[in-house]
Amino acid sequence: MSTTEQTVDRPLATSGGAAALHALRSAKTVRERCRMVRRWVAAGHSPHFTLEEDRLGNVADYVATLTRSAYPDLRIPPHSRWRHFTAGGVDRWRRLEQSIADPVARARTAVDLATVSVLLDAGAGERWRYREPADGRAFARSEGLAVASIDLFAAGGFSCDARRPLQADAAALQALGTETLAHGFQAGPDNPLVGLERRADLLRRLGRALAARPELYGSAGRPGHLVDFFLRTAPDGRLPAALILETLLDSLSSIWPSGLVVDGIPIGDAGRHPAARTGDASDGIVPFHKLSQWLAYSLIEPLAAAGLTVTALDGLTALAEYRNGGLLIDLGLIRPRRPIEGPQAPSCELVVEWRALTVVLMDELLVPVRQRLGLGAEFALPHLLQGGTWSAGRDIARALRPPDGPPPFPLIADGTVF
Repeated sequence: MSTTEQTVDRPLATSGGAAALHALRSAKTVRERCRMVRRWVAAGHSPHFTLEEDRLGNVADYVATLTRSAYPDLRIPPHSRWRHFTAGGVDRWRRLEQSIADPVARARTAVDLATVSVLLDAGAGERWRYREPADGRAFARSEGLAVASIDLFAAGGFSCDARRPLQADAAALQALGTETLAHGFQAGPDNPLVGLERRADLLRRLGRALAARPELYGSAGRPGHLVDFFLRTAPDGRLPAALILETLLDSLSSIWPSGLVVDGIPIGDAGRHPAARTGDASDGIVPFHKLSQWLAYSLIEPLAAAGLTVTALDGLTALAEYRNGGLLIDLGLIRPRRPIEGPQAPSCELVVEWRALTVVLMDELLVPVRQRLGLGAEFALPHLLQGGTWSAGRDIARALRPPDGPPPFPLIADGTVF
């Protein structure tokens, strides 16, 4: 089968399916399955890649140098969507939050915004730009998607209540038209946004999932009611980061247009690889949950603002996306066995393998980068990503493939993974 073909798998056997599904909905399983793939590649079984492990130090040098340049005081914030809302040096969220006096209500609004914005943050394509109405500045890729989403949010584009525009709720999301999203994101024939219909459908699916779980999202189906749920249930106000992810995956798994199914329930962002041998109903599946983990990272700050202490930040994994993964290929830590020709689908074995290696190698970079910066355990994985590997991936890509720095090989993007 061509690597550009998408696969749709038959439902997995029901025996042990519930336990397998639960296991796949955790960052712990993401790490375990990705490590299986890393061992497979290191043993020389991969037809796609080799590992040049002596290059790990060079990658650590590159990331540490860029981190120190970006954050001379080494006060590095965690990787999250909130960094993109300040594109061009403008703190757009601060302008919105000033109108909300109550800190818990403000946190609910922040979670609403982060949720819709993160789910819209798959690759925009090389041609799309968003021109900010306030001053005419143009932004592309993740920053452009962030600015467009906060502008649409501020205009009430995700709220069904004109008196309360600064919210996202199930009714508005379920009714969201593709044309509304296109208008808000200035997308059209001359400014094409990759996967526009899939993005709109993802938000409609989100609306249905929110409405189905009122114990988490309230009667209005607002993502922000997770703040209230965690305030009620977190012992002593302490909340492990991995539990945020598991809650999101448990309640929102139905939104992902995935062909991988366990007992009729979609798994989400995952792929198949022969290294992931487990002998149960989840055999051969490697989960990534990239956008769900991006959302979990982006909820840390709003939850903290509501009075919760988010702990064990390294409980989440690195994001298996093309900036982190591209860094590892571009600096020679992951080496393709032969030139990669033609666009590659997220479901193909080559891409699944690359993403799995990215997750594991980001973990392996943490300590050497920490040492080069002279920092301790307070420099956790989200700081490595922010400082960090994501920016380094963009930096080296632009140097090698100017002007915009696309991935090291072409990817088929549908607006939900890349």
